[in-house]
Amino acid sequence: MRHPAYVFDAYGTLFDVHAAVRRHAGAIGPDGQLLSEIWRAKQLEYSWVRTLMGSYLDFWQLTEQALDFAFRKVPSADPALRQELLDAYWQLDCYPEVPAVLKALKAEGARIAILSNGSPAMLEAAVRSAALDQVLDDVFSVDEVRRFKTDPAVYDMVSTGWRLYPDAISFQSSNRWDVAGATRFGFRTVWINRTGQPDEYQDLKPGLILPSLEGLLSDNRP
Repeated sequence: MRHPAYVFDAYGTLFDVHAAVRRHAGAIGPDGQLLSEIWRAKQLEYSWVRTLMGSYLDFWQLTEQALDFAFRKVPSADPALRQELLDAYWQLDCYPEVPAVLKALKAEGARIAILSNGSPAMLEAAVRSAALDQVLDDVFSVDEVRRFKTDPAVYDMVSTGWRLYPDAISFQSSNRWDVAGATRFGFRTVWINRTGQPDEYQDLKPGLILPSLEGLLSDNRP
């Protein structure tokens, strides 16, 4: 075992945030991908702005508001699909390698957790839908500190809760900004760059860049 603890971001890292729109792609029409991208971008933007303002709303409320904005930006998409898309968001598909990777790390003796912007109810539903509840030791939601990533208080929930120094924790996220925040906090970080995005935040580099979580099981992993 390389690390005593592995902590994973949820949305975009374990769960495919675009699965909800993809599930209803036929009804949405040709602008479905655009709708999904705007929905995701606004969801994150609202979390950052709310943290900066000190005016917290839980992630589900932000998810609803972001979808409403996306429908206004993409008039070809029928807003009557709103509830169906929101319902689908509670049961997002996890990426194919996720169950096997988490189980393998757990079998090595590592502690496994999620650290997410998601509300407790959202995370409980996603974890149960993906049948990950038996492999996770903890699910940390920002709802406890009422601030979103990349506020240091979010990452501190894990190190304080588990009584571990930050550099004993391997943190995995597909969101480069999240990796930057976790690196700044002191976690050992892994950027899961699923879509081949260019790197950024050059002063806060990840310890490792992987195309999927499967690389965590490599014999050559640091």
